[in-house]
Amino acid sequence: MRKKYTFLTLLTFLMVAQTVYSQTESPYETSFKKDAPLVVAGLGLSYLGLTLIKNKKELTLAQVASKSKDDVFFIDRFAAGNYSQKADDDSYIPFYGSFAIAPLVALIDRNQRSHYGQVSVMFIETMSAAAASFTIAAGLVQRSRPYVYNTSVPLAERQDSDSQRSFFAGHTAATAAATFFAAKVYADFNPDSKLKPYVWAAAATVPAVVGYMRLRGGNHFLTDNILGFGVGAACGILIPQLHKKTNDTGLSVNPVMGFNYQGMGMTYKFSK
Repeated sequence: MRKKYTFLTLLTFLMVAQTVYSQTESPYETSFKKDAPLVVAGLGLSYLGLTLIKNKKELTLAQVASKSKDDVFFIDRFAAGNYSQKADDDSYIPFYGSFAIAPLVALIDRNQRSHYGQVSVMFIETMSAAAASFTIAAGLVQRSRPYVYNTSVPLAERQDSDSQRSFFAGHTAATAAATFFAAKVYADFNPDSKLKPYVWAAAATVPAVVGYMRLRGGNHFLTDNILGFGVGAACGILIPQLHKKTNDTGLSVNPVMGFNYQGMGMTYKFSK
């Protein structure tokens, strides 16, 4: 309980700091009343997902012996049996490094610097949403990692409960959430910047590299990484977008009418 109140105090401080030290206009709106419950919910769901993962059972000898590459989805079959400890270890370098990108860009970019507290709140919200998504999926879905199909991997490692959470790629999702968040926020604070194409390219490259390393390491299949990339990128883009001020938002709901049809339609437009 004390940790919860400590976190809420930090969240309050970030929002107050943003209000006090703001010098340039922000394209976003945040409030403790709306954002605090969302962050707490994201963290709570992440904890639930981790609990589900912790309670996963190990594979039996019979289950491991029955694993066949022929049973793997044809798009992913080429990765079945992949195993590289070096690739696994190397994947943590861009993975952990990505978490520093958004805070670093917010400090360097003068337009974001005076809204550092606000950006930090949205970043926490984004990462908690991404974490909740992949931890719950990993906890509920039983899918063996590619290295389980490699008979040269130690049996104990193939049987371990951790080997049953290939779906979907959490490292790739978290990295994409962090990098796409940084790119989205930079673009919104600097709509006329000539650096935007390079920023977006970098945002896509870093999680792609992580996904490739996780694939080579035998931790995830191709489709696991593709989904992780998509979920992470969606969190990184949509969380800031949903915080944009009313006049700037690209989300709108309008009535739609056609032949023998009436209803509501939603449209979305990216900011330039």
